[in-house]
Amino acid sequence: MAKAGQSPLDEVQMVVLLTGASGFVGSAVLRLLLAQGHTVRVLLRPTSPMGNLTGLDGTELIHGDLNDPASLQAAVKGCSALYHVAADYRLWARNPQEIYNSNVEGTRNLMRAALAAGVERIVYTSSVAVLGLNKDGTSADEDTPVSLSNMVGDYKRSKFLAEEVVREMVATEGLPAVIVNPSTPIGARDIKPTPTGRMIIEAAAGRMPAFVNTGLNFAHVDDVAQGHLLAYEKGQIGRRYILGGENLSLRQLLTTIAQMVGRRPPKIALAHDLVLPIAYAAEFWTRVSGGKEPFATVAGVNQARKLMYFKIDRAQRELGYRPRPAQDAIRDAISWFIDHNYLSHTQLVSAKN
Repeated sequence: MAKAGQSPLDEVQMVVLLTGASGFVGSAVLRLLLAQGHTVRVLLRPTSPMGNLTGLDGTELIHGDLNDPASLQAAVKGCSALYHVAADYRLWARNPQEIYNSNVEGTRNLMRAALAAGVERIVYTSSVAVLGLNKDGTSADEDTPVSLSNMVGDYKRSKFLAEEVVREMVATEGLPAVIVNPSTPIGARDIKPTPTGRMIIEAAAGRMPAFVNTGLNFAHVDDVAQGHLLAYEKGQIGRRYILGGENLSLRQLLTTIAQMVGRRPPKIALAHDLVLPIAYAAEFWTRVSGGKEPFATVAGVNQARKLMYFKIDRAQRELGYRPRPAQDAIRDAISWFIDHNYLSHTQLVSAKN
């Protein structure tokens, strides 16, 4: 327990339970926690990829599952802090119930275990996917009106319901949780890669000659990770904080990528209604062929009908969150994909663009 006037993050040898450490955002959070000298207990499934954990001292690997309450009780025992970053981030699944089991029921199980173990403070990683959007395309914030009926696709619905679980437990059971809502993180160590990472790879390889008119808020993954630690230190229990960066249209993103690798930017804008049948066909083919994930999803196309722009004022004001320009995040992502052989015959044309 931190002393009066002392930041919780200044406490020496705090034991932290972290979920999702093998993934994109989680591995960035892990590195920051280790850099501050904490012992980090990492909850992994036996099948979790280990590439993002290689060579990191100070980690304690625990095998468990969010749908196995007994394993969660063992994992959280003796921990002062919990960062629940793990999520099933798929825009399509052969069995959608798997997404709800991980994101909703898994979150409920872990929060119950944390309460029973007396964990002092929790950071729960939600998503801007659960937030409301403004019809006029202007930037939304944490209080923009929204309901479950606004959620498009199983991933968004599951994350909405999971955050509701956390908020309800804060209100009725005293769960000491702060909620963070990352926007679209990009940068190094996107090993899977995420849907956004796949798009960056395709664009850098010159395989995206067209685009739909949409927009997202992009943030460097390391800034998002820093925002998690700031939320632990300064966030208000039960309050949500958008951890975002810069609003860019998809065309702006693809143009920036093309310029960085010396390619011509795409100029063809496709109507959403033209792309939607392609997404239906891609999902059908994946289902009958046994593939893992379609290259285009119906949920993804429908989400792209709205500009997903957000403000980060609250996180800046209350947490001291200061993200770097999106261009830096894009460059770091491309550089990492090149260095790790996701991109062949591609190179950054200069250090500055």
